[in-house]
Parts: sequence; structure tokens; C-alpha cells
Amino acid sequence: MPYSIRKSIALIYFSLIPGFVFSATIDRQALVTRHNPHLTQIDTRSPFTLGNGCFAFTADVTGMQTLSDLYEKTGIPLQTMARWAWHIAPNPKGYKLEDAFEWIDTHGKLIPYPTNGTSEAGLWLRQNPHDVPLGRIAFADSLGQSLQAADISKVTQTLNLWTGHLTSQFMWHNYEVKVDTVVDSATDTVAVKIKSKAITQGLLTLTLDYPRGYPTKMLNNPPMEWGELGHTTAVISKNDNSIYLERTHDDTHYFVTAFWGNKAAVTNHNSAHHFLIKPTPSSGTFEITINYSKFKNNLPATYDEATKQTSNFWQTYWNTGACVDFTGSTDTRAFELERRIILSEYLTAVQFKGEVPPCETGLTCSSWQGKHNTEMVWWHVAHFALWGHSDYTSNALEWFNKHISEAKELAHFRGLTGARWPKMIGIDDRECPGGNPLIIWNQPHPIALAELLYRETPTEETLNHWSTLVSETAECMSSMLFLDDTTKRYILGPPVWIAQEIYDQKKTSNPTYELSYWAYGLQVAQTWRERQHLARNPEWDKKLAGLSALPIKDGRYVAIESMPDTWTNINSRQDHPSFLMAYGLLPGVNVDPQIMRATLEGVLNQWQWNKKIWGWDYPMIAMTAARLNEPNKAIDILLKVSPGNSYEINGNCWQRPNLPLYLPANGSLLSAVALMVGGFDGSVDQPGIPKDGHWVVRSEGLRRLP
Repeated sequence: MPYSIRKSIALIYFSLIPGFVFSATIDRQALVTRHNPHLTQIDTRSPFTLGNGCFAFTADVTGMQTLSDLYEKTGIPLQTMARWAWHIAPNPKGYKLEDAFEWIDTHGKLIPYPTNGTSEAGLWLRQNPHDVPLGRIAFADSLGQSLQAADISKVTQTLNLWTGHLTSQFMWHNYEVKVDTVVDSATDTVAVKIKSKAITQGLLTLTLDYPRGYPTKMLNNPPMEWGELGHTTAVISKNDNSIYLERTHDDTHYFVTAFWGNKAAVTNHNSAHHFLIKPTPSSGTFEITINYSKFKNNLPATYDEATKQTSNFWQTYWNTGACVDFTGSTDTRAFELERRIILSEYLTAVQFKGEVPPCETGLTCSSWQGKHNTEMVWWHVAHFALWGHSDYTSNALEWFNKHISEAKELAHFRGLTGARWPKMIGIDDRECPGGNPLIIWNQPHPIALAELLYRETPTEETLNHWSTLVSETAECMSSMLFLDDTTKRYILGPPVWIAQEIYDQKKTSNPTYELSYWAYGLQVAQTWRERQHLARNPEWDKKLAGLSALPIKDGRYVAIESMPDTWTNINSRQDHPSFLMAYGLLPGVNVDPQIMRATLEGVLNQWQWNKKIWGWDYPMIAMTAARLNEPNKAIDILLKVSPGNSYEINGNCWQRPNLPLYLPANGSLLSAVALMVGGFDGSVDQPGIPKDGHWVVRSEGLRRLP
């Protein structure tokens, strides 16, 4: 639906009569369901992803994955993915991380970093491990030929966010087809119910297809590979009610179990990896459930079980978390903001609870070979703690907790102490070669996230569970600071690749955001020691006291001290204005609010918005505006009509064709709203909401930020 139409709906909805009286509590079902996304035509940018946090299935307007080629070429691909599904290509040459090393001068010492990502070894190490797509289920005609978009009309499709239930209706030739689709909240199962006379007459069939994987040389949004060679699909058993398959690709194995209610003939169709299911003529209703698992003999839920379990899960999710309601607002943007909030809550929940923290496109499609970019973990999961779903935050942080020993080994190898977190990781916690190892703003995230969890549950149990993670992370941060013999202050870098990824990593030092994050992280780590009745770490205190000041030029903060050209070089204003995070995402350690106010003004007026600006930049800037008590600016930038800040009907934030969705945008939006509405320690009420009479905002359950 175009923005102009959504704007008109907002005006109608929120232009309420004078004297309207709110109920004591928010009607959560009404709040959620008024944003149920609805389609009346094929929209390749808005397929709907159903999932349980660890497993997801993305469907087109048929409720399945029928128009896969069209969506892959022009929008968001239709894929089935699980966070446990990974593949490692054979490594006959035995590449090891040290094969990608370069020795970089680090304050007089040559330290090896795996920054050679373009060599043969570097490429293999970067591309492996990589995520793999699972099977596809689609409609076909009686001959097994795929349905064509031209033959589909009168589409009406709705995702019921309150129940997680997708209903699809369309005409295929002269036949009405109704499809109900859910992903079971308890098992990795897709459950589908189909009603159509075309089923009764044997004209409509189903296909199950299994791709080999992705072309791993493609970094983002790679197409699925459908070749015959290099993988196997073995039929363990089949009958007229089910088929049980084992999929193998090198050392990757997973199992597929499909059951259907009515009898059907199932045969291979033109390929060992392609199956045709022809339902026996019946009443016209056909149910099928398909389970994916890395374990044998994992039975799927029935359609009724999946529907009930999923409905219960989503109603509990919506009822137990925080909520924000803009009913009564007359600002034309209020309805759109509410829509983005609800859909972002949904999208992050269906994709952000897997065995490995998510990649930036979640479980809808592959990006960065499925790797988790650890600098994004705050954007991905901090909002859950702020919105009353801290179990998602804890789940992601637990991955770090389980890999402390590997992080300590990495730190030792770099001549550091404590635990050094790699920037980009797969299932194996190994660094990926390239510029990645020089990024550092991922390092304090575990401390910041642990602090949010403690604020939610301030108990000794919380302290004990995360204390080693906090302490070892802080210890490494301390060891990454170097004493400058001339100025007698501690500096950060070089080498360092800052969040604004445009500067020479081997020469960069003292970036504003990272310096403030180092101060905040070490302060929080000291507070954790005090909570546990331990003495403060004297080395950390020494470095906190001697830490370099945040770099300033002409009354404004700049990105880095080593090249303070932010405001004199237009080319330095084309990427994340990350220095704003020092007083936005962070509470402003060592920040002068008036200097930050001038800095924010400079960004709003001089940044190159048509360049390399990403979906998380807009909420990030809004957080800074809210902390500075600039609510109008916070709303304006949060909803700025600009590249990288467009939210489709399904709630995904489109970036570019090879990155058609970007979940850090959704997560950062939710964190920004939590700050703008729920506030932060010592803030005024709703610091990011304009007090101009056009905004009426009620909220329940939001947690304050530090």
C-alpha cells in the first residue's frame, strides 16, 4: 500500500472526536490487528515470513512459494531457512586462519590480523561456513508445471499478527483457491491447509523441491542453486500419506518429513530433488505439514496442533511484552510509526532466537554467507529487553557466554588479555578474513546487553551468570588501550575500523563513539564488581582516568581524532554518523551535551543522505535527539523519507536490490521508540515525543535505558 494511502488511513483513524476517553489499559489485540498487513496483488517486495525464531518460511501470495523465480528476480526471495542449517565446503588444501594473516604495526609491535580476504585462502575462510536454504513447497498444475503469475488473479492475503496465521485467497484460471499457512511455534514445521475445487478435480498439485545451496561467492541475497550434482535427496520411506527424506551435501545432513491428511500419489518429477504430490480427488480440502530437522525421526505437528500452538504463542507474546499506542494523535505520521513498531516486533521475533545470533537478513534470505555481524547484536536484541522480552536478549548473549574460551584464545593471539570478540562469525566462532578483524565497536556489546538484563532482573543469580562475560570482555577492552608517551593519555587504536567505515584502519585512532563506549563499558564492569562486593579493578580505573577526551573540532564532535575532517570534507559525511551514538545508544560518558547538540545539528543539515546511509542510522540519530530533548527532530529523522528508510507492507526495510531487507533497521527502530517513549535514567516523560498537541501516546511495560 503506498505511503499516501496509509497516510490517509491514519488521518481517518486518528482524527477522533473531541472528548474521546481512553480506557485504562490498551486494547492490545486491536492495536496489533489494525496493522495486519494485507495484499490485493502480487508484491514481490512484500512476501510474508512466518517463523518461530529459529526456523522461518517465506510465502508469496499463494501462501506457499509458488512464484519463486519472480520474487527472487524482483524482490525478496521465497526461502525456508533454519539457524541450525550450515554447510562447510571441502577444504582439500587445509586452509587455516593464519593463511590470511597480515602483520600490522600496533604501537611498535607487529601483530598478525587475518585481513587478507582476497587470497585463495582468505576467500575460502570467508565463505565458510555458510548458511543453506532448505526445501521449497509450491503449487503446480496437473503436469507438475509451476503456476505462472499471469494465471493468478483476485488476490487477497492477510497476515494475522495476533495468531501468526497467514490466509491467502486467489483465482487460478477459473478456480478459487484458499490457503491457510502457519509455522509451528514448537517445531520447525510448515503447516498448510488448501481448499479448492481444483484439488478435487486433480488439476492442482504440489511440488517439494530441494536446492543444493547458494553460490557462496555472492555475499548478499544469493539465488538458490538447483543443480543435480553435489547433493543427494534420499527417500527413506514414502506411502500415500507421507514421505520421509534425508538431505546430504558434503557433511551437511538434515531430514524432511511430510504428512498429508488425504491420500496422494508422490513421485519424483524430472529430478532426484523434485517431488510431485497429486492429491486423490476428495472434498477439495488438502492439509500438509512439513518438518525440517537435523535429527532423524522428528515428526511434524499436525495442522491443527501447529495452528493452536502458534496462536497461543503469539497471543502470549503480544500480551506479555510492552506496547505503545498512538490512538488520538493527529500528526499524520503517527499511524505509520505505530505500523512500523508492530511489524518490527513481529519480524524480529520470528527470526531472532536461533542457535547462532542472526545475520542481518535473519531467516528470510542469506546475507554475508549467513554470518552474524557481532557489531549488530545490540541493534538486533537490545530492544527485546526494553520491550519486556528479555529471553530473546538472553538467548543471543548466551552464545557469547558459551564461547568465552575461544574469545580468550583470540585475545591471547593478539597480545591482549581477557576475551576479544570476533566481528563476523558463523557456527564455528572463527573470525572471517578481510577488514572485519579491525572493527572494535562489537567488543563492549556483551557488557551493555548484560547490564540491560541486570536492570530487568537485578539479582545475584543474574550477576553470577554473566559476571565472567562482563569481566573478561572488559579486561580485553582495557588491554586494547595504549599509553601515549608524549601526551600521557590512553588512546584507542590504531589499527581500528570504526563504525563509520571510511577511514584508513591502519592509521585511525581515538574514534568518538568507540572512546565513549570504552569508558561506559569499563564503568559498568566496575559497577558489576562492586555489586558482587569485589574491589574495583585498579588497572581499569587508571585507564578510565587517563582516557583520551572525545575529539572536537570547531565546536562539534568529529568521527576520529587522527583525521578530524568530518565537517571540512564532504566525503567524510557519507556513512554512519556514528559519533552521535556516544549520546544516544550510550548515556553520554565523557560527552558535553551542548557540543553534541551542535553536532546533531550539523548532521541533520550537512549529511549526505543519498549516499551510504543505512536503515539503522535514522533510529540511531533519533535516539541522540531524544536524549538532547529535541523530540521534533527525533520524530522527523526517525520517519524521514529517505533512501534506506522505506518500510514495505510486510514491515521489511528495503536497502537495495541485493539487500532487500535489513533487520538492524527494525531492531534499532524499536530501541529508539523505547528511548523516545519510555525514556532513560533521569529523563523527562516521553523525551522523544513532541509536546505540540498532535501526539497522544500511551505505553505499557517499556523499560528505561541507562
